[in-house]
Amino acid sequence: MKLRILSLSLCLLAVLPSFGQTKESPRKITTPKEAFGFNVGDDYMLATYTQETEYLQKLAKESDRMKLVDIGLTAEGRHQYMAIISSPENMKNLEHYREINQKLALAKGLTDDQAKTLAEEGKAIVWIDGGLHASETVGAQQLVETIYELNAKTDPETVRFLHDDIVLCTFANPDGMELVSSWYMRNPDPTKRSLDGVPRLWQKYIGHDDNRDFFASNQPETTNVNRILSRVWYPQIVYNHHQAGPAGTVIFMPPFRDPNSNFYDPLVVLGIEAVGTAMHQRLVEENKPGSTSRSGAPYSTWFNGSLRTVSYFHNQIGLLTEIIGNPTPEPLPLLATQQLPRNDLVDPIKPQLWHYASSIAYEQTNNRAVLDYASRERTHLLYNFYLMGKDSIQNGSADHWTITPKRIEALEAEAEKSGAHVNRAGVLSPDASNAAGPRTQGIPADLYEKVLHDPKLKDARGYIVPADQPDFPTATKFINSLMKTGVEVQQASADFEVSGKHYPAGSYVVLAAQAFRPQVLDMFEPQDHPNDFPYPGGPPNRPYDTTGWTLAYQMGVKFDRYTEPFTGPFAPIKTDLAVPLPGTIAGVSGTPAGYLVSHEYNDTYTLTNRLLKAGQPVFWLKDTVTASGKQLPPGALWLPYSATTAQLLQAATKTLGINATAVSAAPTGAAIQLHPTRIALLDVYGGSMPSGWIRWLFDQFEFPFTVVYPQELDAGNLNAKYDVILAADGIIRAPRPGGRGGGGFGREMKPEEIPAEFRPWLGSITPAKTYPQLQSFVSNGGTLLAIGTSTSIASFLKLPLVNAPMEMVKGELQPVPPDRFYIPGSLLKAHVDDTDPIAYGVPPNITVDFDSSPAFTLDPQASLSGLHAIAWYDDDNLLASGWAWGQKYINHTTAVAAAPLGKGQVVLYGPEVTFRGQPHATFKFLFNGILYGPSTSTVLK
Repeated sequence: MKLRILSLSLCLLAVLPSFGQTKESPRKITTPKEAFGFNVGDDYMLATYTQETEYLQKLAKESDRMKLVDIGLTAEGRHQYMAIISSPENMKNLEHYREINQKLALAKGLTDDQAKTLAEEGKAIVWIDGGLHASETVGAQQLVETIYELNAKTDPETVRFLHDDIVLCTFANPDGMELVSSWYMRNPDPTKRSLDGVPRLWQKYIGHDDNRDFFASNQPETTNVNRILSRVWYPQIVYNHHQAGPAGTVIFMPPFRDPNSNFYDPLVVLGIEAVGTAMHQRLVEENKPGSTSRSGAPYSTWFNGSLRTVSYFHNQIGLLTEIIGNPTPEPLPLLATQQLPRNDLVDPIKPQLWHYASSIAYEQTNNRAVLDYASRERTHLLYNFYLMGKDSIQNGSADHWTITPKRIEALEAEAEKSGAHVNRAGVLSPDASNAAGPRTQGIPADLYEKVLHDPKLKDARGYIVPADQPDFPTATKFINSLMKTGVEVQQASADFEVSGKHYPAGSYVVLAAQAFRPQVLDMFEPQDHPNDFPYPGGPPNRPYDTTGWTLAYQMGVKFDRYTEPFTGPFAPIKTDLAVPLPGTIAGVSGTPAGYLVSHEYNDTYTLTNRLLKAGQPVFWLKDTVTASGKQLPPGALWLPYSATTAQLLQAATKTLGINATAVSAAPTGAAIQLHPTRIALLDVYGGSMPSGWIRWLFDQFEFPFTVVYPQELDAGNLNAKYDVILAADGIIRAPRPGGRGGGGFGREMKPEEIPAEFRPWLGSITPAKTYPQLQSFVSNGGTLLAIGTSTSIASFLKLPLVNAPMEMVKGELQPVPPDRFYIPGSLLKAHVDDTDPIAYGVPPNITVDFDSSPAFTLDPQASLSGLHAIAWYDDDNLLASGWAWGQKYINHTTAVAAAPLGKGQVVLYGPEVTFRGQPHATFKFLFNGILYGPSTSTVLK
């Protein structure tokens, strides 16, 4: 097969190879049935990614409408393909149209007239994907059919689509498609095929969370997709296919329910409404009932991290559909509430046996509705794309204010001070006796400027990330997350000052005056989620996902926020990603006694693991120490000199950006010597996403580990094999009434139902069998680390603490109900004892990820048993970002605690210290717990 190159002028990107078509006009387009032996949508049949790849490579040869592009490798090393489809004439000028789109997207240096001319000339770019959540099989299979039809059909409508649109058809999770399709098809009897019991996550590390990674961009597939969406092609419409539809309906489609983010452009919201309405309308026109929207499902447009929602922060119209369908036919149930037409379900559907082909047909209708809208509204879409970018640049270049729920609360409070009558569900007349009167009276208009345009609360003009902060390499990783999502970042070529503060060369500068300003704000500023209740005193409306995620906070990045314009010796970073500034080894010349390294660098764990693997000694100093004129906090690394240590350290300074100090004399005093650690990372059949994220972290920081399943735990003798056992959130669960508890996900598979290689993974973590083995492990000298729900094992171990918040109800301790206490997926402020080895390198004040997480109230006599707090909540306003209702209930409670037990110890992490690979600021809690486990105390003399 001839390999061609898709030219990309964007200099920061690697060149993407593509499979080209021949010069001769195609005579025939191979059908899916000819390629696979069955039609897409046939019951009991799924194509694998291997089959799909072979088919698309064939189409790329046969068709002059398509180019197949390799956008990067997946986590398992497969090539991730995108089919670019348009008319033959457009295909000859792809780079020209891409450049037009890039100019409109970035909106730099264009006049309105120039933008209108480009919009007239350009083509609408539409992204359609499938298979991101691989167990939702309709998405990947429908994409195969869409690609075929766009290449084969010759009807006038399809020809118009191809003339006006350029379609980017992308398989979002090749590894998952291969795994799930192969698993389903493994049974030779079609009627016995089932999607149940897939043995592991359908992305190498994170499974379903592959659609929660799009602002951090940790995984390779996410990075590949983000590159296309916000660095290369900049589609105006991003259509992300999912399952499953709400019960009693066929499909959920936009528009979405509230809330919207405070940061992105109103044209995004209106675009979603317009395209969503066109999709529903076309389904009704084609007599395909059962589509619902808004209140039909919990999906909102608040969260950033999914594929369709990250697009909102890049001025794109992001679409999500959730459809029913399974290759094995299944009933569409009758629900009385879904039979009455309403605004959010205009055309109910009757109950029936649902076949896979119907799902494929619905999705083809939806794809064509989107392409039709893009075709008919082409110039409008392109010009609005420019307008949103232009507005972002203007808003970042002048005084601007973002209105959030807290600012509305402040406005209402100020209005009440002035004597106005305020209805907390909305603002009414200033005269309480006339509360039902004309709303035009409102409240004093001068409060608009006074409160909502308070000069002290202006939006930032830019952010400076200083190069002299304690962990600048981690700050560089944060900058790279921004760059992966298309944010322009500049770097200082020399020292400079802003408002009297000095910054060293190498510092990063992120200006708000850029097209993707919403993404910039969303990564630096706190999210302010509204208090979302159906009625006063009612239970909270559960958010679609997390409510606060400010990445700069999660990663512990130090930055300064400026609301006035500033300049300096800045230039945009031209490389694909930012490169850590090389570290140095300061101090004495010649052969030193050894080296001191600050524990504040996260990447010291990579260095430590390399040294331990090489058999080199590593110590943590318990007291502060001075190195190169700087005082290092407790936990500083002492590395006695050896040629091997010197070589590994030199490499780490160059590639990781770690600084070290060579000293002529070894330090003295109390120290902790580290030893190679045998780590057992718990998992279950089917795979745990929190455990998978930790696997990914271990691979990034080079921790050796073994994945361990319940059967091995139940067999006992754990100390002979492991020093540390780690239970991620969800692995262990609180016992339910009747004594049941433990871990496990989905239907328990029988050994005879699965291949022999996966049978050792079966089983559950239970109080009866597993907990006693874990207790024995700790009592005999092991270390048990438990995160989130897994901390519930503390009750079995009889540690002197209880979960918070609790209250007495009829003489029994009960959790505070959610109408008074509810904190879903937010960032909270916590205090830290940074002299505790578990917290070495952690600053005294941090933010932690709290997602309805455990917090602990320690018994007043807990210290007598050695149980102690390492991090705790102690602030009248704990919320840093997100939504916290009733946060007072966990004030003065413990977040992270440790306790000796027999010869070993237990460390309890209430917050999710590794949540989705994002909170670099709290990784140290876990990494320290691992290395501290088998360590030994010593005195250096």
